[in-house]
Amino acid sequence: MDLILYDEELREIQNLIDQLHVDARSKIVFVVDKNGQQIAGAGDLGSIDTTSLASLTAGNVAATDGLAKLIGEKEFSILFHEGERDNVHISIVGNRVILVVIFDDRSSLGLVRLRVKKGSQELTHIFDRIVEKTKSQPSAGLEAAFAEITDDDIDNLFS
Repeated sequence: MDLILYDEELREIQNLIDQLHVDARSKIVFVVDKNGQQIAGAGDLGSIDTTSLASLTAGNVAATDGLAKLIGEKEFSILFHEGERDNVHISIVGNRVILVVIFDDRSSLGLVRLRVKKGSQELTHIFDRIVEKTKSQPSAGLEAAFAEITDDDIDNLFS
């Protein structure tokens, strides 16, 4: 289901991952949809190609879903990659989005898992509200998204 992100919920998501970034003592935290589009990010985002990272993360989750199905599992909801310097913790939140936490030796897997568990519950509630808003206003959301675009805006775009 395509979701329409509203400003209020987007701010809540951003505030939540900003706090998760601090609480987990991570380098980077971001939320990605399952198509690989970054929704929000926190931390040292300038040091990394976030577009590629978001796409590769979604691809990683999709590949892992295939592995899970091959062995009879529904999904693997948490993935962890350990490197020499950095580690990547990936979790699927509410079967809708992917929460990614990149951390180094200033944190620990236990701390990250604890903070991600709490953050995932809060993210699930936010996305549940977004789904309800989208259902209650199926076309109003799209109309509102395009209401501010004028003919002049379109002309300026193509001139």
